[in-house]
Amino acid sequence: MNPTARSVLSGALHGFFTEYLPRQRAMSPHTLHSYRDSLKLLLRFVAGKKHDPSTITVEQLTVNQILAFLDHLESGRRNKACTRNVRLTAIHSFFRYLGGLHPEHLEQVQRVLSIPFKRVATREIQHLNLAEIQAVLNSIDRSTRDGRRDVVLVSLLFNTGARVSEIVGLKASDLRLLPPPSVLLQGKGRKERICPLWPETANLIRKHLEELRIHPDRPETIFHNHWGRALTRFGVRFILRKQVGKAASNMPSLKQKRLHPHSLRHSTALYLLRAGIDLSTIAHWLGHASINTTNKYLAFDLEAKREALSKAKPLVQPNGKAGAWRHNSKLIAWLEAL
Repeated sequence: MNPTARSVLSGALHGFFTEYLPRQRAMSPHTLHSYRDSLKLLLRFVAGKKHDPSTITVEQLTVNQILAFLDHLESGRRNKACTRNVRLTAIHSFFRYLGGLHPEHLEQVQRVLSIPFKRVATREIQHLNLAEIQAVLNSIDRSTRDGRRDVVLVSLLFNTGARVSEIVGLKASDLRLLPPPSVLLQGKGRKERICPLWPETANLIRKHLEELRIHPDRPETIFHNHWGRALTRFGVRFILRKQVGKAASNMPSLKQKRLHPHSLRHSTALYLLRAGIDLSTIAHWLGHASINTTNKYLAFDLEAKREALSKAKPLVQPNGKAGAWRHNSKLIAWLEAL
């Protein structure tokens, strides 16, 4: 095995994860870890059981090997097509970087970049309407410290439409609780945005900080778990699942929904849309890099569709008769000739 060939791949991986992703692309730690896991799985698959992944060269990462790896994800690891696409995104990103670093591999890079993503079915955006969110808040036991924390957490998630990663990393110094209240959020690519707060949300946060004895100017995380450590994304998922489960006894519609932490983000977007807020404002509110990402909420706003339908004339009047079908022999002949 040529040591130089091995060093090309190892050097490219080192630069990809230490320089390109965190510094040039300003990727979040979460995305960086996802890319790391994807490429680690690929190297282990190509190396096989009897080989050391450190001996792999760029030439061994062929299109056939990568396709076999992607098939293995679905058949062997039981991953869904969307997970397969996430892994392929990481592979594509690395090969783009590799092509810029080592032009002698451009032909192989182009072949890898031609590997297509799998089409996945567009699922309905699961969200909570205002009555369901109020039911969740009303079901939380506010007599306990954890319960009072959960009220603040759910209220803030809905108010801001923030990603869970943005909320768990939130510090007291990021908050402005004096009128007009607002919060500074750090989103994807370390992009910052300011989101306004309802006075009611600001008041809940103020009481929360007072209970934890956290000064508003201190750079200290404001959401902690039962043991006093910073709350994690998985902790937020557990809290929401628990509180939504409790609320479902009084709000049966919650039992029919596949909810996750991002559901509150979707809820905020649709709530703002129905309130008449324009898409560009909602995009900035949510921290979307492109308004095309926000456009998807138009397609899933069932209430807006119902309103539009009520304003449109029905095709068949209640007391009228539908027009009779006229047989067009020329049209049928043309269709049969296709």
